[in-house]
Order: sequence, then C-alpha cells, then structure tokens
Amino acid sequence: MLTLNDYNSRIKPSWCPGCGNFGIWGALKNALLKQNLSKDDVCLLYDVGCSGNMADFVHTYGIHTLHGRVISVAMGVSIANHQFPIVAIGGDGGIYGEGVEHFITACRANVNITAIVHNNSLYSLTTGQKSPLAAKGKKTKSTPHGVVEVPFQPLKSAIIHDAGFVARGFGADIPYLTELITQAMQHKGFSLVEVLQPCPTFNKDMSVQWYLERVKKLPTFDGLSEKEAFEKVDEAPDSLVTGVLYKSERPAYHEHFPQLQQVPLLGQQIETVHIERLINSFI
Repeated sequence: MLTLNDYNSRIKPSWCPGCGNFGIWGALKNALLKQNLSKDDVCLLYDVGCSGNMADFVHTYGIHTLHGRVISVAMGVSIANHQFPIVAIGGDGGIYGEGVEHFITACRANVNITAIVHNNSLYSLTTGQKSPLAAKGKKTKSTPHGVVEVPFQPLKSAIIHDAGFVARGFGADIPYLTELITQAMQHKGFSLVEVLQPCPTFNKDMSVQWYLERVKKLPTFDGLSEKEAFEKVDEAPDSLVTGVLYKSERPAYHEHFPQLQQVPLLGQQIETVHIERLINSFI
C-alpha cells in the first residue's frame, strides 16, 4: 500500500516558515496517493524559483527545467507519451512571465498536461520583485513607487483559449486543493490549477488571514460558463473565488493525429532509415 511518505525524498523542504508552498506540496502528494500513482507512474516537471525547489522534495520521475520553460518541456514529454500523467509546476513569474508564450500555446493546443501555478504575485526567490500578477500600484523591491501596469489575467486567458480545465485553489486549504489537482490530472487536455500562495516573508500585505477573509469556494466542481467565470474572476481582490471555473470537452492535442490515438509515440517502432536514400532525397 502506498503512503504519503513514499513521495518524500531524503531532503527536507527549505521554504520559509508559513510559506504556502508547504500546502501545495501536501495537496500534490495527496492527489498522487488518491489516484494510487507510484513514484514510477507520474512525471513531475519544475520551473526555477521557490516553487521549483520542490524538485528536491518529491520522490518521483522529475525534470528540473529552465526558468520559464516548464510548460514547453512538459508538452514535449506529453507528445512522447500522452498516456503518462504529467504535471508542470512553476510560479506566476516563470509561467506567466518568462513562459507566457508557452502557457498560451498549451491552452490553445490543449496538450494533455496539468499545470500547477504557485501565485504569490512576486518573484520571491530573488527577494520580492513584482511578477506579472502584481496589482497595479503595489510597491515591491523593483517598483518602490508602485506597479504601473495592470496585472496579467491568466485565468481569463486560459478560458478565452478554451483550455480543457481551469481552476483556482488556495494553498492553506489542502483538502480542497487536493480535489482540484486530482480532477485536473484526470481531465483530458490542458488543465490549469492556479494556487493562491501566501508568501509571509516578502508579501506581508497578503497574509493567510487576508486570504481567508476573501476566498470563497464555488458550490460545485461542475465548472461555469465563460461569462460566469469572467464575472467571478473580476470580483478580485474583494472576493477570490476558488474551485473549477471552466471545463472544455474539446479533443486533446494528440487526438488530432491518427498515428497517436492508439499507441503513444514512445511505444511505436522506429523503421530502419537508409541514410544514403535520405541524403539523396535532399539533393
């Protein structure tokens, strides 16, 4: 029988006390256990940053990617074996900043992966510069007079591009986040779980109590219409709705290709290549 300890490495987490990453780490392990996935049954990919440090703390197949590239590498893994559970883990800086083009592409293509985004609206590993999700006017180390730009809207962007599954959770509500991650992993296509992640060291204005006063769960996991989801997202920051915001049943990326529908690329036989014939074809 699998236990939560089976997913722990020999390295203990080094996050700051009270960091929301602990809750995400626990919920992810709970979701793997709930699906009875052994360490050999799943591939976790990590971006750079505080979220990426999780690569040292989880004992499964894993790839520690470059900053902003976790979605693109996860897409490559999925194309090789779309039947393998694949989870891309990163922060709002890496996925919505450096990697935003890959994020939008994954939504459009509906590649069969799950993305878990740690959202604290900062680059916390580098001591608290603003991320693309920082609110207009927020003062950070890189914006001492306040953020000038309006924040990027990743949830709306995912819905506009008809991603398969779009949800938002809260790092301090581990049971509910466990269910969201589980459903995301079991949904066909690109699944986004954005997690509101308290950062007590560098984002003291948005404490756990600040979130508790604003987080409101949706009553069901059924998903909303595009219009309803947009209205819920627009209630921020006074109300931060968590739950399944949107679902799409359109085909996943690999289902558009007959050669991938039955057998993953990894399981297909490679035909003998006659190199001279191949070279001559280019002459």
